[in-house]
Amino acid sequence: MISLENQVAVVTGGSRGIGAATVELFAAAGAHVIFSYYRQRHAAERVAQQARRHGTEVIPVRADLARMADAQRLIQTAQQRFRRLDILVAGAGIWNVEDIPIEQLSERQWDEMLTVNLKSVYSVVHYAVPIFKRQRRGRIITISSTAGQRGEAFHDHYAASKGAIISFVKGLSTELAAYNILVNCVAPGWVDTDMARPALRTAAQRRKVLSQIPLGRVARPEEIAGPILFLASELATFMTGEIVNVNGGAVLVG
Repeated sequence: MISLENQVAVVTGGSRGIGAATVELFAAAGAHVIFSYYRQRHAAERVAQQARRHGTEVIPVRADLARMADAQRLIQTAQQRFRRLDILVAGAGIWNVEDIPIEQLSERQWDEMLTVNLKSVYSVVHYAVPIFKRQRRGRIITISSTAGQRGEAFHDHYAASKGAIISFVKGLSTELAAYNILVNCVAPGWVDTDMARPALRTAAQRRKVLSQIPLGRVARPEEIAGPILFLASELATFMTGEIVNVNGGAVLVG
C-alpha cells in the first residue's frame, strides 16, 4: 500500500541499525535515497549495494553532521543529483553504554552527546527547509527515544538530547505547517542494534531490560523503520508535530 516511487529521501546515520533499515525500506518503496555515514564506510557500501537491488539510486555520503558544511553538502547532493528533496529522516546519534553519575559526567561527554544527537538534526533541517519551502511540500522525520520522554538516570546527557529533539519537532511543525511541510518524530525504545547490543550482552542485563517491556522483547530495526516509512507516506498527510511511540508498551504516553 505504501509507495514512495520516484521520491527523494535523505537519511542520516544510514550505515547501520535503524538508519540502515530505513534506507532499505525506502528503496523497496521506490525512493531514491542519499544517506550519511561517519566512520563505517564498508558498512555503508554494503547497505547501498543491498538497497540498490530494488532498482532505485542509493548514494552513501561521508559526513560529520556536527559540521554545518558537511550537512550542507549532504543536502546539496540530493538537490544537485535529483533537483528535489521530498523526505528528510534525521536519525544519526550515539549512546553511551556505561552508567555515568551526573557529578562524573564530563564537559567533553556532555558536549559530544548534544553535538552528535541534537546539532546534527538542526544542521540538516537548516539546509533542507529552504528546499521544502520552495517546493511547498516536504516531510521531516526525527528519531528521539523513550529516554527523551521519561528521562534516563545515569544517561542524563542522552535523555536531554533526545528530549530536545521532541521539543524541536513541536515548534518546527507549527512553524512550517503553512508550507505543507510535515514534521514528526519516532521515539523507539530498546532496539537490537550495534549501539544497544553491549547493554544486552549478559543474561542479567537482558532480563532487566525485558522486564520493562510488556511485549517481552526488544524491537528489530525494521520495526522502527516501518513507522518512519508510514510518516513519509501518503497515509500520514494530516499528521504533524506528533511523537510516534514504538517501544513495545514500555512507555505509555499520549
